[in-house]
Amino acid sequence: MAKEKDALHKAPLDDMERIKEASNFLRGTITEGLADPITGAISADDNKVLKFHGSYQQDDRDLRDERRRQKLEPAYQFMLRVRVPGGIATPEQWLVVDELADKYANGTIRLTTRQAFQLHGILKWDLKNTIREINHTLMDTLAACGDVNRNVMCNTNSYQSAVHTEVQKWAQEISDHLSPRTGAYHEIWLDKEKVVDSRDETETEPIYGATYLPRKFKIGIAVPPSNDIDVFSQDLGFIAIQEADELVGFNVSVGGGMGMTHGNSNTYPQLGRVIGFCTPDQVIAVAEQIVTIQRDYGNRSDRKKARFKYTIDARGIDWLKQTLHERLGWELKKPKDYQFENNGDGYGWVEGNGKWHFTLFIENGRVKDTDDYPLRTGLREIAKIHTGDFRLTPNQNLVIANVTKQKKDHIEQLIQTYKLTDGGQLSGLRRNSMACVALPTCALAMAESERYLPSLIEKIEAILQEAGLHQEEIVIRMSGCPNGCSRPALAEIAFIGKGPSKYNMYLGGSFTGERLSKLYRENIGEQEILDTLGPIINQYAKERLVGERFGDFVIRANYVEAVYSGLDFHR
Repeated sequence: MAKEKDALHKAPLDDMERIKEASNFLRGTITEGLADPITGAISADDNKVLKFHGSYQQDDRDLRDERRRQKLEPAYQFMLRVRVPGGIATPEQWLVVDELADKYANGTIRLTTRQAFQLHGILKWDLKNTIREINHTLMDTLAACGDVNRNVMCNTNSYQSAVHTEVQKWAQEISDHLSPRTGAYHEIWLDKEKVVDSRDETETEPIYGATYLPRKFKIGIAVPPSNDIDVFSQDLGFIAIQEADELVGFNVSVGGGMGMTHGNSNTYPQLGRVIGFCTPDQVIAVAEQIVTIQRDYGNRSDRKKARFKYTIDARGIDWLKQTLHERLGWELKKPKDYQFENNGDGYGWVEGNGKWHFTLFIENGRVKDTDDYPLRTGLREIAKIHTGDFRLTPNQNLVIANVTKQKKDHIEQLIQTYKLTDGGQLSGLRRNSMACVALPTCALAMAESERYLPSLIEKIEAILQEAGLHQEEIVIRMSGCPNGCSRPALAEIAFIGKGPSKYNMYLGGSFTGERLSKLYRENIGEQEILDTLGPIINQYAKERLVGERFGDFVIRANYVEAVYSGLDFHR
């Protein structure tokens, strides 16, 4: 093992490793760049370091050509991501994020697929004030992006049982334990006294080291029978095991990940693999040691091959288990039985633990007002009177949670007044849809996603309606590029952007998020999508077995083969 590690470290390093090493624990020259009045941007190196602080520099791609003609620099702006472990926010925090959306951003709030808030359109001059005001709400943006552990996901339905509440606690503790220890965040954004003036031995990152991880790292906790967090998409997943309504521990899943690169068959989405079981008091140790294995053995030469899934696939599951057990000083136990039933959200009112909870459908996570749907205003009014909390779901929806009996009627009145939908009148396809942001702000986007999927679904809905399947639950997802932020590789129907208005279409993911989809048609536009899906949907309506899901049917009908390993994804 030592020889493998040494060989890896002797390979030429990706330039990102130089940037991290030179950043002085994530300081770089961000402060100086923010103060530069000549440009709305910061330097390329600082832009990469800035991700660790929860922000991406972007520009409005809709305006690029016009600004180029006017000999102006791009319309630079910043996306800011707010960590919300387990997706839980107070009404007060919601109101602050809502205020910042108007004060500094583009007037909208984005609920992400990792249960975080995103604000878009922030100018460089306003970035520091935005982060400062977020910090005042007891939330932060540190490690929301970058080569570190990201926002820890968790099943949102903590009201279902005491087990869910306990699992949420572990999500918070894992997040806290794996947070970077650098003082740079407080120095740059909160004007705290500097910890060090230059690199020396007085500041350390006990888990990450000076160059952090080779790539981003994602952790999530699922509570069966719900797989709403898509646990097998996580670098490290914990599956809660209950016995007699008590949490006895977690099955441990490793090596999931959705990203790939078009045209590079050495990259692929991958499912996490269950390697054992640990008790609750062992979960922090398991998380830390898994992260340090990736720190020490992950590929720092090729970022396209740097995710944990590739580290495992290059060396094998047995190697990982042996290395983990050596570092822990004890062995994981045999995995326990569990069963998932879905990976979506239930909508409307439910009662639990003496409180009421309303799950609201929010298409692609975008909270904004339109002329006929004042969603953001309605949620703002609810937040003003709500005494429970808001829970951001892994499917970009929102739970107005822990509503008292006394407040329920008032909140229901506001729901009706502002026409907020629980999704009940929507098609089963739309209720199970998800899209990434893509254009116009994401620099990686090859095609539309958030702005396009709703209209495509409308056209597919017409086919479903004619086939008598309007209320059939089918998971559909779209991503503007193969990075897969909307987890399309797990969907029953998936579209990944290939170029302007062109997509690769995948079929055959499972309704429970336990199988990968498979490429069915490449580089097709809207009419080809509809012409391709129409006959398949009609055949499904006529020939499906009782209770058979769409993803299962397309495999049984030989449209695609079942894929349970990323190593078979391109075959």
